[in-house]
Amino acid sequence: MKKRIGLLYGGKSAEHEVSLATALAVSKALNYKEYDVYPVYITSEGEWKRGPLLEGPADNTAQLQLGDGPGQANDISEFLPTEADGQLDVIVPLLHGPNGEDGTVQGLLEVLNLPYVGNGVLASAAGMDKVIMKQLFSVAGLKQTPYVYFLRSDWQKNREQLLDQVETELTWPVFVKPANLGSSVGISKAQNRDELNAAVLEALKFDRKVIVEQGVNGREIEIAVLGNDEPECSVAGEIKPLKGFYDYEAKYKDGDTALVVPAELDNAVYEQLADQAKRAFKILDCSGLVRADFFVTEENDVLINEVNTMPGFTPYSMFPLMWQQSGLSYPDLIEQLINLAIERHREKQQLQSKRD
Repeated sequence: MKKRIGLLYGGKSAEHEVSLATALAVSKALNYKEYDVYPVYITSEGEWKRGPLLEGPADNTAQLQLGDGPGQANDISEFLPTEADGQLDVIVPLLHGPNGEDGTVQGLLEVLNLPYVGNGVLASAAGMDKVIMKQLFSVAGLKQTPYVYFLRSDWQKNREQLLDQVETELTWPVFVKPANLGSSVGISKAQNRDELNAAVLEALKFDRKVIVEQGVNGREIEIAVLGNDEPECSVAGEIKPLKGFYDYEAKYKDGDTALVVPAELDNAVYEQLADQAKRAFKILDCSGLVRADFFVTEENDVLINEVNTMPGFTPYSMFPLMWQQSGLSYPDLIEQLINLAIERHREKQQLQSKRD
């Protein structure tokens, strides 16, 4: 019997369009002989819409933006486990950014007791907040770049002091980011105090917390992690931006970036990357998938930058490319993630909810 898969995408987030692109790519990778695939679209206003069975891959993202036609609904109660027709066996969340990748939707799916692909509430929330993530990396003993962070309220009260702090504790250039966002949205590179001020104002458009990271003169290396309790790593890949840095436009629109997979690395460096990626995976209590991002200096020092608990599956995405070069095709990767979700859900069902 076919498994009934719900593709959950869109979302009330600045990364709504990225999610649509990911959903389109995944719809093209699924095996429709094994799965009945139902689109579950969250509009940019937060309205849920469940569409009719997909007969095959979507042709474009516009097709995935469900309207108010027949067979569609915006009642979350439809996702409750029932014997009625329409129950979904596994949810595949393809949501990026806040209200999707940060543990909020994962918490809803936990309450509904539905199996879902990817990381749980804790890993998603901690992985979304770059400050919390880096603090946990410190606990795990992972080497990383220096950083400064602050809230919007701190900035409003002590702007000059915070600018002084960045200039004192870090050296130019620095990268300014919203703490709780991904896909390079709101990220700027600053070479001086004026650019820093402008970069912070840009980041504050997207989050109340800002992180300023020390720039690193090194190679940008990524590695994909797959699994639950016993994660495995792919070959590594290298990002080579053809302009300033790997920003949103380079990542999703203009393709103005060279992706080298596998990256040319000494075996000892690769082993460090794989070890640190697995340690990051475990300290965050991850499950399913993670993309771990590193800097490798000329001296072959390995510095972890961040992990992405819901890496994209767009045509420009590194996660599926790295697994493809590791011998795991795109359709097989999707299937393995679905199986990992079911495995994790079954394990959770063994827990007692009542005392003896």
